Amino acid sequence: MPVLCRGSLYERPVNIDTAQAQHAAFRETLRAHGVRVLTVREILAFGVEERMGARVELEDLAAETLTYKLAQGTKESDLAESDRYYLSNEYKRRVVSAMGTSQLIEICLINPTVTLIPSYRDTGLTASYTFEPLSNLVYTRDQQITTCKGIVMGRLRSQQRQREVDLMRYCFRKLGLPIAGDIVEPGYLEGGDFFPLGQDLALVGVGLRSNVEACQQLMDKDLLGTRRLGVVRDDFDRDQDRMHLDCVFSVLGEDCCIMLETIMGEDSSKRRLVDEYIRDKTSGKYKLARQGVEFAAFMKGEGYSIVPITHEHQLAYACNVLNLGKGRIISVHQPSARQIVKHEAFKGDVQVLDFSSVTSMYGSVHCASQVVRRVPSRFVQQTANGTGPTN
Repeated sequence: MPVLCRGSLYERPVNIDTAQAQHAAFRETLRAHGVRVLTVREILAFGVEERMGARVELEDLAAETLTYKLAQGTKESDLAESDRYYLSNEYKRRVVSAMGTSQLIEICLINPTVTLIPSYRDTGLTASYTFEPLSNLVYTRDQQITTCKGIVMGRLRSQQRQREVDLMRYCFRKLGLPIAGDIVEPGYLEGGDFFPLGQDLALVGVGLRSNVEACQQLMDKDLLGTRRLGVVRDDFDRDQDRMHLDCVFSVLGEDCCIMLETIMGEDSSKRRLVDEYIRDKTSGKYKLARQGVEFAAFMKGEGYSIVPITHEHQLAYACNVLNLGKGRIISVHQPSARQIVKHEAFKGDVQVLDFSSVTSMYGSVHCASQVVRRVPSRFVQQTANGTGPTN
């Protein structure tokens, strides 16, 4: 576990034991609501003990993340011929083939580099070890988005998080979930900036993390599956405490949302502005229809009532809620949960969890989850009535 918070993109020091316990309770809460939940470790481990194909695939992944190299200033010719073998892919394959499942998974998550130095005694070599752990992988929201067209792999701003995208791609392939597309350079897209609002409209926040180039790729590659795209621009604020759209906004239901009150209004120095694109029926291309619409006004124009969240509450992750559908909301902040359930436009209930150790790492329950398959609400209703699909 990293001990330098800022270098690990964390907000404050973390108690890892407490964080693991809180995350486990979060997963059990989701399962109690009928949600099928899988962790990255569970996906990586699945079938490895029973099927050789799964075992070999995990070994391949581990071998890609394990590096052997010589210390700076040391030449391969300085090694005895027999010791050069320990730099070879053949030796690396021998190492990973001897590992147990948990070892292989750990290798995939910590990205170790083994630096070899001739010792001219004992075994002939000494080694030092460095690691590049995927220390933000608890936040599985960011590596991808799930649109009406399926899973779209993102591209993360932080260099130390780039490997997360490749690991999640491996997980989806193992689960048999197709990838609809990818965001490539110069685009940046992180899942905390994406909100689907049904089959007509999707929102993407751009600013500190995601950018307009990624939005253009989503439209040009027809990866949205919606008639409209609202690009929510953070032109004036760009603060780490409000890095993603889900830091300042979330949808609570079909006609109710929450929003940080200090970004609301034309006079706000932190306001967000929306550019709306509409897909042309004939050409299939998205065209700019409206530009620079103040975000709160835009959402009200879409028929949403807004529950305003104070700056103090936003810093405690009040906006970063998880909507399970049917009015079921998971929050980590009790005062704002009370505010939500008292609002006349909200129809549902809020369950509050202690997630304080996980939020130390700069994210909450929305950040720490990802939906990979959505069922349109009309299908849910039809199934309940006995008129729709059941599988």
